[in-house]
Amino acid sequence: MSRIGVLRIRSQMGTWRVKDIDGAMTVRELMDRVATEKSLSLSENERLCASPSGSDPLPLDAGLASLNVKHGDMLYIMLTEENQVAHEEAKAPRKVDADGNVRAQEYADGAGRRGFRPGMLPLRAMKMQWTLTDFLDMDARFVFKMKRQEDAACAGVDMETNVARDFQQALRQTAFQQCRVGYLYGTFTDDNKVKVKCLYEPPQRGTAVDVELLEDPREDTVEKLAALLGLRRVGWIFGHPPREEGFHFASPEVFMAAEQQLEAAGGIGDTPFVTIKVTCNAEGLASVEGFQVSKQCMEMVAEGALEIGENPGDCAVNETFTAIVEGKEAKEVNNNFFLINVAISQYEADDMVYSFPVANREELGTTQGQPDLRAQIESAGKQGWCVAQNLTLTRSLSLTLNPKP
Repeated sequence: MSRIGVLRIRSQMGTWRVKDIDGAMTVRELMDRVATEKSLSLSENERLCASPSGSDPLPLDAGLASLNVKHGDMLYIMLTEENQVAHEEAKAPRKVDADGNVRAQEYADGAGRRGFRPGMLPLRAMKMQWTLTDFLDMDARFVFKMKRQEDAACAGVDMETNVARDFQQALRQTAFQQCRVGYLYGTFTDDNKVKVKCLYEPPQRGTAVDVELLEDPREDTVEKLAALLGLRRVGWIFGHPPREEGFHFASPEVFMAAEQQLEAAGGIGDTPFVTIKVTCNAEGLASVEGFQVSKQCMEMVAEGALEIGENPGDCAVNETFTAIVEGKEAKEVNNNFFLINVAISQYEADDMVYSFPVANREELGTTQGQPDLRAQIESAGKQGWCVAQNLTLTRSLSLTLNPKP
């Protein structure tokens, strides 16, 4: 079989010249050689093609000569992002580490120098030709000019009195020295208000600093029960020990609020979904406040522009992004910048039962059992919870979730 000589392989990483090609070589063997020389791990979807569109992959077991491949021909391959990074690492310059060993410089070591932005590929790896407009548009996607949002999307919160009181009581059992969270269920009104009717506390392990949410085998059941009762998740509530003045949210709490709002809005958009914060002051008096995070905060969390940094009162800015605060680049953004106050009022529901023990409070000494269920059923009397013509129905999730007969 005749000798072909040199072939050119075009990918997002540029054009490679592969020498000493024999016509008897198969497409599979050529791909194996390219993978070896360029430190790639090619998947079955990364195939050599005759055209740039990638619509005509070459048969893997066909010989190059039988495909009329000639010296100097150009073949094409579309690489995955993982292989693009692997190739960048393979061709990186050498460096001497702290132990005196010579090794290849890692991709992250040189990304800030060669990449479009730290942690990103070089411009040429994204596409071969750039205009100034292309560059500026691309760069603008990674720059956030910080702006305060004056008005919340939530017009206010009507909080059922027993829900607020019961959550405070759980915090008082630990003298407000343990963080705790719960999900609020109720309805959104036509005027963008939230009406909170009940609370569900998932399994959790709280400390004086944060809360670890544990696996909840009843998570789907809670959502289905809420839907059957005409309720939905309308917010979340968290409690924490007293903090220094002006320190309202720690970074994980900002992230939680943003992620919950993103889920409720189905993306970066307006939603009444609310965050309720409960704590106490130096005199032991409890405070209950409502908040939302800004849409800019939602966008930055969704894009990965924010990170949890060393200072709990600030969100760190990911090195790939730029945050401009008052005309200057900032590596951190104070959490208060993202917060918008939401007014809270309280009411007493006439269709709720709150005397049944709350679920998932075993570490606080609260348990649920058959005696509790029996007492709750007996308290309803012969009429049950459907009273006269008012058709008043119990909507206690803790009671409905109780698995005991």
